[in-house]
Amino acid sequence: MIRLKQLWVEVNTSLWFVPALMVVGAVALALGLVEAEGLLSDQMVARWPRLFGAGVDGSRGMLSAIASSMITITGVIFSITIVALTLASSQYTPRILRNFMRNRTNQFVLGFFVGVFAYCIIVLRTLRSTDEGRFVPSLAVLGGIALALASVGVLILFIHHIATSIQANTIISTAARETIEVLRKLFPHELGNEAEDGAMASLDREAWQPVPAARSGYIQSVDNDRLLEFARARNLVVRMECGIGDFIVERAPLVSLQPASPLDAAAADELGELYAIGDSRTIEQDPAFGIRQIVDIALKALSPGINDTTTAVTCVEYLGAILAAAARQRIESPTRTDGNALRVVARSPTFASLTALACDQIRSSGAGNVAVLVALQRALGTTALQTRHPSRRRVLLQQLALVAELAEASLAIAYDRAQVEAASAVARAALDAAPAAP
Repeated sequence: MIRLKQLWVEVNTSLWFVPALMVVGAVALALGLVEAEGLLSDQMVARWPRLFGAGVDGSRGMLSAIASSMITITGVIFSITIVALTLASSQYTPRILRNFMRNRTNQFVLGFFVGVFAYCIIVLRTLRSTDEGRFVPSLAVLGGIALALASVGVLILFIHHIATSIQANTIISTAARETIEVLRKLFPHELGNEAEDGAMASLDREAWQPVPAARSGYIQSVDNDRLLEFARARNLVVRMECGIGDFIVERAPLVSLQPASPLDAAAADELGELYAIGDSRTIEQDPAFGIRQIVDIALKALSPGINDTTTAVTCVEYLGAILAAAARQRIESPTRTDGNALRVVARSPTFASLTALACDQIRSSGAGNVAVLVALQRALGTTALQTRHPSRRRVLLQQLALVAELAEASLAIAYDRAQVEAASAVARAALDAAPAAP
């Protein structure tokens, strides 16, 4: 099942799947309208001759012109898409290319023009002159005209969409929305019931049997339910050695088992089937990858070659929205039971790790940049209003102290330091106002 999900993710993010479906739909539409020609009576043709009275030569010339125009526009659209991908990759980060490829508007526009081309080719094939037994599918020809007129609107839509999609705010907000959606989907994530806090204490003193990975790559997803069932069926404890988004090397430990007894080949293959390992990270079970994308955009914006403070501040603001969403979710303990005994020790992101990922590198690169440091303080203060947990408030307090320390060391002007101190005071007030956890 996990391999099927991985295959669907790969297909869903490709540029060919939706266009291929639209081409099949266009061919079916062409054949359907050709076959429906028998429903068009002579009275209807006589009543609307300008709609249904097309001749063979006129229809052939018009459909040929439409088909050649569509394939030309398709080439132009493909070129524009490649230019947009290149620009986004160099200006922001290569990790956002999958977002462009999986964008439904890009896929629809490419599929529409290729589909119109296929439609015209199919209808052209059915045209017959007088020598061959005259046949002109008037409905299908009229459909070709309608599709050609619609293509003008689709082309305008595509130009507007590309102009919008390469803007920094659009890229950042899209990545943030996907990350927040994944956070809400995964947490709380039930992998059995939570075990007692001391469940791992006795296990750490015992030996573990490592199970090696079958290939190198990034861990994209794990079938958690089947992993728990695997452990229950064999009366094992399974400890994940790598989490979602981690890179693993072939033959490195993927999981460890206890009791420490080797698995037979069939069981090892079954365990390997529960993991999807690919060449790149995906966001479906990896919210840290969404944060990584936005952090990379901020780091590129703060680089001396670009020096785009506004984009960096926008990244920090959206990272604050992600951290606020994470602060509201219950990120469960990694230990899971089947109701009676400990079965799985998972590796999942924590609020502290997500916060560090969102803040640490941007803080370091933003040294001496008062706008970025103030934005970090405000984002942490906004997040503080969303959490009731003392441990999470301590994480936020530590980040606030680190930003304040960096500001003191890197800002030479008292006026700039005062701005950061004022933002820090507001954030600390938010932390003080947050109610204690029950």
